[in-house]
This record gives sequence, C-alpha cells and structure tokens, in this order.
Amino acid sequence: MSDVERMVVVALRPWGTSAMVRWLGLLGLTAAYLQGGLVKASDFAGAVAEMTHFGLAPASLLAVLVIVLELGASVMILGGVGRWAGALALGFFTLAATFLANRYWEMSGVERFMSANAFYEHLGLVGAFLLVACQDISKKYRSINGENE
Repeated sequence: MSDVERMVVVALRPWGTSAMVRWLGLLGLTAAYLQGGLVKASDFAGAVAEMTHFGLAPASLLAVLVIVLELGASVMILGGVGRWAGALALGFFTLAATFLANRYWEMSGVERFMSANAFYEHLGLVGAFLLVACQDISKKYRSINGENE
C-alpha cells in the first residue's frame, strides 16, 4: 500500500466503519424498492395495470407478491434480520425484472439507448445485493466459528 493510499484509508476509516454510514448505504440501495412497494400499495390498481402491461398473470396476485417482496426484503436488509436472504431476494427479483422490462436488444433509437442504460444499471444493483448477501453470510460464518470481525 502506498503512503498516499495509507493516509486516505486512515482518514476515511471513521466513515468506513460507521454503522450509520453503512445503514445509510443500505437505505440508498433499498430506496427504489421501498418507494416502489409503497406506491404500488397505495395505488393497487396501478400495480395491477403494471403486471398486465408486462403480460404477467394473475396480475392481482403478482402485484401483492411484488409489494410484499419489495417492502419485506427491504425491511430485512435495513433491520439486519435475514439481511442475506432479503438481499438475495431483491437481487433475483431485480435480475428477473430487468430481463422482463429492459429488453433493449428488441428496441431501436433512443428507446434502445435508454433501456440499455437501465439494464446495466440494474445489473449493478444485482451486484450490490450480492455483495450485501456475501458480507452478511461471511459475518455470520465468522460469528459461528468464534472468529473476530
């Protein structure tokens, strides 16, 4: 590690080890799912219309399941109870929804450009959820084996 890198790491350590900063990062990661679940719950007809738009049936049941998944998994991640499971659930959901809603390879022009950007941004979210799950599983494994964190 270079001297400059060492100085930066030492300077940023309080932020990098702060539980509040980590929680704010998790809040940012789950923000779209909290917002999506709350909007779908408050406008259930719109949530059903969204399912129908994507050809999903039974639309009402799937809308309920998506609301429960988005809100429930977000709460698990933020609350730290089953964080790994919540992160994997939102990761798989995001991956499936991305292939359903952002099929940029079937588009052209500006629509293709915007959908391709959304597709790869969502893959980034999937990667972030995978990292959260791995970190939580690793932390639990160390705890089971009596290792220091």
